[in-house]
Formats: sequence, C-alpha cells, structure tokens
Amino acid sequence: MASKLRLFTKRFFIYSNVIVALVFLLACLVPYLSPANWWFVSVLAYAFPFLLLFVLFYLLGWLMILRPKHALISFISLIIGYKSISVFWAFNKPRSFKTEKAPGSIRVASWNVARFIELKRNNNKGSETRLKMLEQIRQENADVLCLQEFHTCTNPEFYDNIAAVQALGYPYFHFSFDADGDRHYYSSIIFSRFPIIDSGRVRFPRPSLPEVLLHADLLVNNDTIRVFTTHLQSLQFTRHDYERIEKIKSVEDSLLANSRGILSKLKKGITYRSLQADIVHEVMGNSPHPYLLCADLNDVPNSYTYFTVRGDLKDAFLERGTGIGRSFTSLSPTLRIDYILTSNEMEVRQFKRVTRKHSDHFMLVSDLAVKSGK
Repeated sequence: MASKLRLFTKRFFIYSNVIVALVFLLACLVPYLSPANWWFVSVLAYAFPFLLLFVLFYLLGWLMILRPKHALISFISLIIGYKSISVFWAFNKPRSFKTEKAPGSIRVASWNVARFIELKRNNNKGSETRLKMLEQIRQENADVLCLQEFHTCTNPEFYDNIAAVQALGYPYFHFSFDADGDRHYYSSIIFSRFPIIDSGRVRFPRPSLPEVLLHADLLVNNDTIRVFTTHLQSLQFTRHDYERIEKIKSVEDSLLANSRGILSKLKKGITYRSLQADIVHEVMGNSPHPYLLCADLNDVPNSYTYFTVRGDLKDAFLERGTGIGRSFTSLSPTLRIDYILTSNEMEVRQFKRVTRKHSDHFMLVSDLAVKSGK
C-alpha cells in the first residue's frame, strides 16, 4: 500500500510539473501570437509571474529530493522561456537615484495622473490629492514631463491643470485638446523646459476614450529629440468589476457569473491594444531623430503589446531598474504597465519609480542622454 501511494505521488508531481511547464511555455508564446485571433491565450500574460513561480517551485523541489532528472522539466522550460523572464525581471543591482543630473543628461518623467483625482475646485478639499501630485512633479524636477489621463478645463468651476503645471517651470507643452464634455479636455500631454520646434498626433481607430499618440520635437542644446507619449486602450474596469475580481479571489458566488463580464473586457482591451501597438511601432520607426516613448501601455511585459511597441528599443527599467518594477497599484503586485522606452541612439543613465500612491500609477523618472556622435 505504501509503495502504491509513493508511486501515485511521484506520478502526480511529474504530470502536474509537465502541465505547468507546458502552460508556462504557452504563456511565453503570447508576445508572438496576434490577439485578434488568440486573445484567450493572451490572457496568460497576466498569469506569467505565477506560472514562473510554480516552475521554480518544481525545480527546487526536485533538486531538494535529489531527483535532477525530473528537475530537467522545469530547467528546460526556464531556458526556453528566458526571453520572457528577462523582460519581466530586471537583473540589476539596486542603485540610489542621484538628485544631481550628470552633464548632458535629460531628466524625463512619465505618470498616469488619473485626471489629477480632483476635477472640480474644492471637490475633495480634505484630501488635497491634486496639490500633493503637483508638489511631487515639482520635487522630481524633470526636464520633460509626459502625463497620461490628463484632464483640464476652461470652466472656472474646474481646475485648469495646464496652467498649474506650467507654473512649475514648463513653458512649452503639446496637448491634443480632445473634448471630454463641455469645456473639458482629456488626453495625454507633453510638457517641456526645452523649446518644441515641431509636433504632431495620430488618432487611434475605435478608441473607447479620446486617445492619441502624441509627439513633440525638442531642441536640446544642438540636438533634436522626438518625445512620444500615449495611453493605450484600458480594460475600463469599474468599481463593480473590482468587486467581482475580489469575489473570484475569495471564491464567492458563481465563478462563471463573476468572470463573464471580466473576460469580455479583457478581450476588448487586448484586441484593441494590439491594433494600437502596431500603429505606435510603425510611427516611431519613421522618426528622423533619436526618440523616446513615455507610455501607459496598459499591458504587461509578456504581451504582444509590449513586444510590438518595444521592438529593439531600450527599456529604461530593464536597463537601470531592479526586480519586477510594479507601476500599477491595484489588483496585483506584478503589474508593470507603464514604460519609458528609448531608441538606441540614447543612453539610460538612471531610473526610479516614485512609489507614493497619489494616483493608481507610480511615476517613472529616468535620466537619459543622446550618445556622442549621434
């Protein structure tokens, strides 16, 4: 009886290891599969960190009980999936971020400000969240500031956030002024302390919100640098959706009933982002200048969106960051969906996340420089 139990246990762990390894490898294929046809497989990108954890668990487990032959299942999976692992985890030593910029550096900040939380004047007087966000922008002292989910209004009952940010020392800006109601405007925006000598925008097809890809050409000393910023299709989860997710986590009510609406929004978000990612990649590839992208891609590194947009660009976090680099504060500690990417003519000198929870995203800050001779 004991021998049969041991045999059953051994087979169970071998077979379950094989299943986990296969699902892990399928998740590693997500960046190469068009979500238009494989959106249901693309969902595995969100599960990648947990699948990786399970693969490592099996690897260490087999090694601890001296079964190296069985450990090969996980080891080979990790080798095959290394590219996906390398964009999920930054293998750099932790470094302190120096307040003083090195000569020739440009400090860039990117932040999804969630409409600055407070739209109407004195609407949330007690929290003063908007003032704290503006103070954070002032403290980080970036030369170039890209803000996503930016809101401003010409109605005096609401905040004029363009004027508020300009008062922090940003005389130049590029904004698409997409209407979001009567005298309300919403989109991404580029603020700069360097002159903007040219600018443009590309509208995305079928957006749920007035989202665009903006660019501004900045005159930095004797160089021209093109700055892109964008916010791709979000999942548009409501408070009710977050409540459903919590019920799924705690196995309350019907799993099917709670999952149906979530999966529908996942499908829409994944599919639309793939179309937008193709546009972003094509437009950036035609830049005549060294360029950088500050973006809320609303997608994780192990996704079609990230791999398509990034291409052969440098990821500032992977260059100078450490660990997972979470940028979205809700749902899961594994969600890195905000990025600073640069063309190869640029050097990434420093990177940090500002982990104050004023918005539902963390601010990203990076010191960049155009390589000499470029």
